[in-house]
Amino acid sequence: MRTVGDEDPMPVLRMEGVAFRYPGSPRDAVYGVNLLVKAGEFVVLVGPNGSGKSTLCRLAQGLLLPTRGKVTVFGLDTEEERHLPLIRSRSSLVLQNPEHQLLASTVREDVAFGLAQLGLGEEEVAERVEEVLRFLGIEHLAGRDPFTLSSGERKKVALAGALARRPRLLVSDESTGMLDPASREELLEALLAWRRESGAALLHATHRGEEIMLADRAVLLRDGEVLFSGEPELLFEGKDAMESGLRPPARWELVRELSRRGLRPDYPSLTFSGIAEALAALLERGTGRDEA
Repeated sequence: MRTVGDEDPMPVLRMEGVAFRYPGSPRDAVYGVNLLVKAGEFVVLVGPNGSGKSTLCRLAQGLLLPTRGKVTVFGLDTEEERHLPLIRSRSSLVLQNPEHQLLASTVREDVAFGLAQLGLGEEEVAERVEEVLRFLGIEHLAGRDPFTLSSGERKKVALAGALARRPRLLVSDESTGMLDPASREELLEALLAWRRESGAALLHATHRGEEIMLADRAVLLRDGEVLFSGEPELLFEGKDAMESGLRPPARWELVRELSRRGLRPDYPSLTFSGIAEALAALLERGTGRDEA
């Protein structure tokens, strides 16, 4: 994977006082939103259904234009139509429902579809397709019809089409939703591995505590308004998260309890091995006190 990000001094995404209202709606879907995503940063958009997460994802791609305020991607104003092809060549969007992104009769053709629109030659298109299929571990699906695949496989195909463009900004709108726990974790690991290898920015909408805790920054939305922007750990310290129906992962609650007892597992990764080591140390310490 090509490394990007170090050469990007400006934010990849900036929203300034952004509001958007869908036609016929009596109120704004989002309003007064200020958001900054830096090169290489992992930012999660969190909040209940209807909070405005999907709207912001589409605003970040120029698929929607702000009713008020300004959205710039790579320093380019999305309201200027001439900028949109360049913005979309440098960024990709992955949706919750992969059927909305699958178009071709085979996986290989589907992943190649967006690359042809970038004006790439056949040789480079083929190289990128094979690279991303190998990266996601789905090269064995290359000749299959995407619509005959499982939900998890279809999501990987949609992600492959997005990553093959080698975006400097990937926008993920609940892309890990509607999956069983094993498939969800597999897809999340693929997203994080791609981010590590590419150095690009990831804007990921989710409501799952375990995904929130992996991010550099969490942005909490409710009724279209930003209530919190900061470190994920701090999000769950305030009342806004609980009032918005968000719960920290059980793993994090365990870490907090261990911390209160003077132990600190591998944080913020919250690895099971780190927690197991801390529990073993706690048990050993307790045994030592009993023997004394």
